[in-house]
This record gives sequence, C-alpha cells and structure tokens, in this order.
Amino acid sequence: MGNLCCIQVDESTVAIKERFGKFEEVLEPGCHFLPWILGYQRAGNLSLRSQQLDVNCEAKTKDNAFVYIVASVQYQALADKAVDVFYKLSDTRSLIKTYVISVTRASVAKLNLQDTFERRNEIAKAVDKELEKAMSDYGYGVVQTLIVDIMPHMLIKEAMKEINSANMKAVAEKIQQIKRAEGKAVSKNLPGLSIAPQHQTIVDGLRYSELGFSENVPQETANDVMDMDIVTQYFDTMREISAAHAMLSSENNLKLG
Repeated sequence: MGNLCCIQVDESTVAIKERFGKFEEVLEPGCHFLPWILGYQRAGNLSLRSQQLDVNCEAKTKDNAFVYIVASVQYQALADKAVDVFYKLSDTRSLIKTYVISVTRASVAKLNLQDTFERRNEIAKAVDKELEKAMSDYGYGVVQTLIVDIMPHMLIKEAMKEINSANMKAVAEKIQQIKRAEGKAVSKNLPGLSIAPQHQTIVDGLRYSELGFSENVPQETANDVMDMDIVTQYFDTMREISAAHAMLSSENNLKLG
C-alpha cells in the first residue's frame, strides 16, 4: 500500500504524520492517504496498549536492614498526548525505573523492617502517585503499581532462621520440662492417693469412736485422734518395710541356693 501512498494504522495504535520532517497530525486506526511526493510520511507508530515494567530495587529500612523489593508498574501512552509521548521522551522505561527506585527507597527509609512488609500497599501508592505526576508530562498514564515481593538480605534471612530455630528449641525444651515435672508429680502423688483412703477411713472410724468415747471418756479430744492416726501410719510403714526386707532375703536365698 506504500506504493499507492496509502498506509494502514492498526487497532490500539496511532501513527505520527509528518511533512518534510515536521509534525502534521496523529493518525487514528484505519487507512490513510499520504502522498510521499508531496513530502508526507509516517514518522512512526505508537502503541496505546498497557505495558508492564518490573523494577528490582535494594533499599535500607529505618532500623538499618537491607531489603530487595520488586515493583511492577503498568503504564500506557495516552492517545490525546501522543505527540508528547513520541517527541518528548526517548527512553520511557529507564525514566520509570529511576522514579520507582527513588520513591521506593525514600518510602522504605521511613519504616522498620516489620512495617515494610505490613505496609507494602502504602509503598505502592506512594510510588504510583509520584510516578503518575512525573509521567503525565510525557504523555503517559500509570494504570497500576504493585509491590510484588519484599525479600530481606541474605544475612538477615540467616539470622531470622537462627532466631526461629532457637525459639523452637526453647519451646520444645520447656514442654519437655513441664511433662517431666508433671510425671514426677503424678508418680509422687500415686502412693499418697492409694494410702489416703485408708487413712481417711481410719480417721472417720476414730471420729465415730470419739463420739462414742466422749460419753465414757470426756477427756478425749481431736488431738488424741490425730495422735492415734500417726501411730497407725507408723505401724503401716514398719509393716511394709518388714515385708520388703523379707522379700529381699528370700530372693538372696534363692540365688545362693
């Protein structure tokens, strides 16, 4: 179609028309007549589709921690500012990258490491606002800015892993100590639990006996009942020791035999 002085402009695209190197007009999608013999030409095409640029940035937080941030910027050329886009700026992506890094570092410098993770949306909004303001002079609009990823420096990662590992070990040891203490408490309480009903029965019997004794022995008191219980426990203990000693002697005799 160039030989017939006609050009085609595709959808979502505009073309820049010049005559003898001077801007004439912006051509919309469709077929256009450009008689080259009269000095008309298509200087270039300009896409109006959204584009995406991922920017990697290293920043320092308020508490002196280094982080790597990945920001994703979606932008597009504005049709009504196609002339500015085509003639004012030659390297759009480099300019966007510069602004993103500058604003991101300034925003992160005001935050601690933990806040940097929690307030990533605020960082993205700050970048989006400054970028929109700067790029509008060159005919571009910012569709959206996202903070895709925030990664601590490798040394910080290793330190965090060591801290988490130490905390997990401390918790595990604490649980083991508690379980051991509970086991010892249960083992110590079991003999008492088995003997307690016996002593309670004795005390109850003595209490009932005290009621009966009170009619014939007025001097009987609660202290007397407690003394009798202690004596009973003493004899129970001596009986258990004797039984254990007898069993041990029997085992020794069997071994000697």
